[in-house]
Amino acid sequence: MPDLDISAEKVAWVIVRAREFEGKVAPFDEGDEESSDEQFGSILENRAGDPTARELISFIRGLNADEQANLVAITWIGRGTYGPEDWDEALATARAEASAPTWRYLLGIPLLADYLEEGLDALGISPTELEEEIG
Repeated sequence: MPDLDISAEKVAWVIVRAREFEGKVAPFDEGDEESSDEQFGSILENRAGDPTARELISFIRGLNADEQANLVAITWIGRGTYGPEDWDEALATARAEASAPTWRYLLGIPLLADYLEEGLDALGISPTELEEEIG
């Protein structure tokens, strides 16, 4: 198992919040004029300024560069772009190719939570208990 520059707890936190974010759907009433109470009536709708997205973005932005690169490398391992034995290469590539903000890149990946979970698992870290503690 490689030495990660990010705690498994932080990765689990991102997994839990990313799952919440991914579970949201597009608003079914876009364009309708409603009162503000009705507009924010469904927590399962993905609206501009969504608090789950803001919280996730803020958390990822608050990580240092090494932690952000680790998140990207774990995602790539979970997605199968790299194997766990290629950790050093995945991490070096994540650092070298960091051109867009990490939060933007990660939130643009469908199934981010699944990839992070699978990446941790491939690296020998079981995220299930950590996720349950956070959830």
